[in-house]
Amino acid sequence: MQIPALARAARAASNWVDFEKSWILETLSKVAPQARGRLLDVGCGDKPYEFLFRPYVDEYVGVENVATFELTHAASRAAGPDLTYDGNRLPFEDKTFDTVISIQVLEHTPRPAELIAEMARVLTDDGLLILSVPFSYRLHEEPHDYYRYTPHAMRELCGRFGLSVQEVLARGGLFTVMGHQINTFLAYHVANLEGVAQSMGRLGHEGAANGVARLWTLPLVVPAMAWVGLGARVLDRVLHDPTDTLGFLVTARRN
Repeated sequence: MQIPALARAARAASNWVDFEKSWILETLSKVAPQARGRLLDVGCGDKPYEFLFRPYVDEYVGVENVATFELTHAASRAAGPDLTYDGNRLPFEDKTFDTVISIQVLEHTPRPAELIAEMARVLTDDGLLILSVPFSYRLHEEPHDYYRYTPHAMRELCGRFGLSVQEVLARGGLFTVMGHQINTFLAYHVANLEGVAQSMGRLGHEGAANGVARLWTLPLVVPAMAWVGLGARVLDRVLHDPTDTLGFLVTARRN
């Protein structure tokens, strides 16, 4: 039995029923070919998206807030950032990166405008900024969960610091939001799979999960999550509502 192959299959299945993860991967895959040169991943965690960008860049540098870094390693994560900083000034000179990415970080930043200003500062002229932000999403990583964002907010924030928004991609529609909420409830509240999720590299900045997985619920929970996943995807195609989504991926260039 090939354990790595089984692990990959389990991760792929988990990604499919986890709308948030699958949509982040899908939208990042669409914009990754635009990345070039030196890339900085702000709030990189364990660099879960490095594999998408590596083929297109010369160097991949991850930086993390030192407080988050300590929590990450307290959870015994395998990988980590190349550098840490105090959450104020990024430890780099002006105009040193051709591409900057920050994935699902701004909602945990008490002063998001200051972080965008810092990311703009380290971008080269005509450099590319890639931001992924939530719109309809559950409370998480509490108490450090502060904001949700619209495309209009992102254009305004980016525009303050000489960044022109090029593209906005929504992560699903109304039924994706509903499906994600149902599957999250089934996985974490019915089957109590938080610990399993953390062992697969998810919920990395959450506190360590308590309680034992309710494995006896899986014969009901797993098929239900699969049907919810299929139904939500079909309904989003035929009855798409662009005004509700899990979040947005935004690309912007430094003027």
